[in-house]
Formats: sequence, C-alpha cells, structure tokens
Amino acid sequence: MAKNKLHEGSGPSQRQLRVGELIRRALSEIFARGDLHDPDLNRLSITVGEVRTSPDLRIATAYVLPLGGKGQEDTLKLMARNKGELRRMIGKKLALKFTPELRFQLDDTFDRMDDTRRILSQDAVRRDIGE
Repeated sequence: MAKNKLHEGSGPSQRQLRVGELIRRALSEIFARGDLHDPDLNRLSITVGEVRTSPDLRIATAYVLPLGGKGQEDTLKLMARNKGELRRMIGKKLALKFTPELRFQLDDTFDRMDDTRRILSQDAVRRDIGE
C-alpha cells in the first residue's frame, strides 16, 4: 500500500508549488495590466512575491507588497475588497477544478533580508564567521 504523503512537516507538494506559481503569475499579470474595475487598485504597483496554497488547493495566500512599501494596510484592504473579482479572473485564466479562495498578506521578505544583512555586518558576527 502506498504511503500518504500529506503528513505534517513534509513541506509543500510539487502540485502545491506549481499551482501557487501559476496563481502568482496570473495575479502579477492582472495587476500589471490594470484589468480590475477598481481604479484605486489599478493605480498601485503591486509586487506578488509568493503564493502558498493549502494541501487541498482550496485556499491560496498571496504575499504582496506595494511598490515602495507605502500604504501597505490600505493596499490589503483594497485587495480584500476585490478578492471576488480577482478569484473570478484567475479562474478564467487557469484550468483548475476549483479556484482557490484568495487571502492576502504583506510580504516581509525584504525586511527579513535587511535584518539578516544588519546582523551579519556586526563586528562580533564577522569575527565568529572568520572574516
């Protein structure tokens, strides 16, 4: 009998990664083209860093950041207000059995990279790693 690969801690499956990347590309294209009916959201330049999907592919969490990092909370509110339209547009672009429910979170990758650089540039750390 085959083992179930959906146990905790195994990380995302290849299918989750593939669907997440398809959704990320579709969202990026929608934002770049300004295809939405909301003029407030069309005025913004939004970066979609990553999309993570649940194991059953019913929920997709998009990690987004407005250009320059300004107005982050307002951007999340605008995206939440338009998530139905975004979901419909993604459903048209992708041939999935179910279009996942969209959730949006701020992408803090750049902040974490800055913190890591700051830590690695400290004298005590540089001495410990042998620079």
